Amino acid sequence: MDILRSVRTVAEAEGPGVVDWDRAAAAAKDATDPGSVALSDAERAGYAGDVRDARSRLAEVAGIEFDVPDTVEVQNRHHWIDASVDTFRRVMDPIEAAAAGDAGGRIGADAGGDAGTDSPDVFPDASSGPVGPAPGAGFARDLSRVANTGSMAFALGFLARNVLGQYDPLLLADEPDADHGLYFVHPNIVAVASALDVGYPRFRRWIAFHEVTHAAEFGAAPWLPEYLESRVERGVEGMVGGAGGVEGTAGRGLDPDAFAELQAAMTAVEGYAEVLMDRAFDGEYADLRRKLDERRGGGGPVRRLAQRLLGLGLKRRQYERGAAFFRHVADERGIEAAGAVWERAENLPTGAEIDDPEAWLVRVDP
Repeated sequence: MDILRSVRTVAEAEGPGVVDWDRAAAAAKDATDPGSVALSDAERAGYAGDVRDARSRLAEVAGIEFDVPDTVEVQNRHHWIDASVDTFRRVMDPIEAAAAGDAGGRIGADAGGDAGTDSPDVFPDASSGPVGPAPGAGFARDLSRVANTGSMAFALGFLARNVLGQYDPLLLADEPDADHGLYFVHPNIVAVASALDVGYPRFRRWIAFHEVTHAAEFGAAPWLPEYLESRVERGVEGMVGGAGGVEGTAGRGLDPDAFAELQAAMTAVEGYAEVLMDRAFDGEYADLRRKLDERRGGGGPVRRLAQRLLGLGLKRRQYERGAAFFRHVADERGIEAAGAVWERAENLPTGAEIDDPEAWLVRVDP
């Protein structure tokens, strides 16, 4: 781990985009100890057995059929950064495209020339005379790229040091049929098990149940990735204002419906996973749940600030609201009835229904 090298890497950010993704990933790794992923034969068998048992148990309890992704990886922190930077890039692609389009639109409209990728930013002066490069425009763009690259490096590094496992549905992937991924960040699982004073094999198994539960959700709802993608795209389009540039952004603004639907869907995804994994787990878990919940809201001031900046407080609230919704539904109708959420998009609870599960039960009647 080399913080100074990480800073130098960010300062060298370059390229045409608003983020230098290669340097963001490199800087995140510079600032992050990769941790050991040297597994004994028993540990390898343990991970494989945990995933296999979780799949069988979850299918039995939930009454749904699903496949575990072919890609099941035990990673160190640097592996996670490499696997996740493309997800960040895909989400940011529309924003980067809009930023490039905004610059190109001004060049073409104001200069009347060909707004190619190698053209400088040009603006007309007050006398409508010859146009030239905007003073300081290149420096401001470079400074912004460095700041954006640094922000992404910080996010990737913080998450790499804290993520325990991840089911990756490959949202917004260039290849729609690409295989989903299931990742376990081994050094984090070992470190957190030690910090929480719980047995590592038991904690590893519990994390496997959580991540395989997400695989079960997406396996039971083949429509879900496209649903989430469409809400992300609509929300981002509302933020950037399409081809209208800055003025278009101001006039069009956010798409509140898209973000509300996305938030409600992700609250359902997280809440269902919490409830199903607890009911399917083949061991005691109350102490694991309590200690992990305390960890989510704890830590020092730097950790709490990072959680706030990255929106992890919102994610915790999603867990809590979603879990309360599904506990009520499961207690009233059974856990299989709760799985009706994944039959079709119309069965997803609205934001209001998440806080009023009886209204959802009346509407859907699972």
